[in-house]
Amino acid sequence: MPKKRNGLPYEVHPTPAKGKDGRNIVYAKPARGLKISAQGVDDFCAKHYALKNGELQLVMNTFIRAASELMSMGYRVDTPIGSFVPRLALKREITDPDEVKNSDVKLDGVDYKPGKRWTKAIGEWLFDGFRRVDNPNVQKLMEDEEHLEKALKESLKGGYTTVRLFAYHANLTTYSARKQLNAWTKGKDPKLMKSRMGQQDIYTEL
Repeated sequence: MPKKRNGLPYEVHPTPAKGKDGRNIVYAKPARGLKISAQGVDDFCAKHYALKNGELQLVMNTFIRAASELMSMGYRVDTPIGSFVPRLALKREITDPDEVKNSDVKLDGVDYKPGKRWTKAIGEWLFDGFRRVDNPNVQKLMEDEEHLEKALKESLKGGYTTVRLFAYHANLTTYSARKQLNAWTKGKDPKLMKSRMGQQDIYTEL
């Protein structure tokens, strides 16, 4: 039977959890390797929508500047594409709340929560459903130190990385990404420090 050529490409990967038959439960995720830049999106909108070249980037740059100003005043910015809120952290370890001074606080990035509108909007374009693609050779990728180093550098641009973020840039499964990140936190000369933020582990460069 010929492979399907249309539809949202996805891969299938196993999880550590076991199913009723004793085998690993699997999950589906979007195929890796597909990426488009801001300029690419701008060109796409100019070609397929009623926008001129540069208009989308102008709007995005204006939004980032305005939203940043609002978040610096403490606002949570809610938009149709999701909500944005500044993430704070302390520069040093403190156990007594009364000891925290303004100078101890630092900006540690921005938390983004996608809006529900995304699910509906993407669903409207899934005319052809989904199509399965072959999984990348994870073992080969894990043996490519240059590839892993480059992926780590990309994923750390926000100040820290997570398993999912590193997995995306390295084209790995979450299991393999977690394994590699944890390996970088060990040894005589560790590269990363692992800590907990909410419900997920984060990794920062040492």
